Amino acid sequence: MLHLYDQIHAAAKVIRTKWQREPHAGIILGTGLGNFVERIEVEATFDYADLPHFPLSTATSHHGRLICGMLAGLPVVVMQGRFHKYEGYSLQQVTLPVRVMKALGAKLLIVSQAVGGMNPLYQPGDVMIIDDHINLLGDNPLVGVNDDRLGERFPDMSAPYDPKLIEVGQRIARQGDFVVHRGVMVAVTGPCLETRAEYRFLRLIGADVVGMSTVPETIVAVHSKMRVFGLSVITDMCLPDNLQVADVAHIIATANSAQPKLTALVEGVLKHEAS
Repeated sequence: MLHLYDQIHAAAKVIRTKWQREPHAGIILGTGLGNFVERIEVEATFDYADLPHFPLSTATSHHGRLICGMLAGLPVVVMQGRFHKYEGYSLQQVTLPVRVMKALGAKLLIVSQAVGGMNPLYQPGDVMIIDDHINLLGDNPLVGVNDDRLGERFPDMSAPYDPKLIEVGQRIARQGDFVVHRGVMVAVTGPCLETRAEYRFLRLIGADVVGMSTVPETIVAVHSKMRVFGLSVITDMCLPDNLQVADVAHIIATANSAQPKLTALVEGVLKHEAS
């Protein structure tokens, strides 16, 4: 089996056969947000099945395609659907696309996800800019022998999400007159949702929202010296004293309803990067 470094460059080589631009940013679209690709001037498309060493996305509403093109005047590589630990993949497999984005030249990772809201001040359909995270996946994508070609052994995580871009995102929301929060997300393995006791625990340790992704990708991006801008779309409220039965179709619909806000934030950040 090829080493991780060789897997990364094998996938990048295939992408370069159809698309020779150097992306400024890699973008990961989470649950219910796959239609965002309509905003992209598409120049090349790859099914994950056609990219060597890429896993296949099995999550609901995840299309499983890599889109290359232009957005807000910058070249971008966009994952229309991501991978999760609950699908049975290792975190090294989950984060391989981020490594490939870096190998292609990306300097920035923009990541989005659907989450449950535990902060009582939030509402379904709100967007939270991720300020920090808590890793409760029970694993880390950097476990194992470190390849110095990919990053240093002990990457600093004091500010995994770029503080300047967080401020830019808040300014974009003010200008667009829509609510955006700034908070902490916690990643859990899933795929089952949490119990009332677990929601109480997660809120107690400082999390505002809970999801099943994003943290591994962010860790690898930081390891790769990429800046990160993270967005969480609150799709349902996880208040233990008023907990409602989860409805996946409703969760996806709520994520879709937040797409205009997500679009404004992502395109606004890219325009800031281009200026």
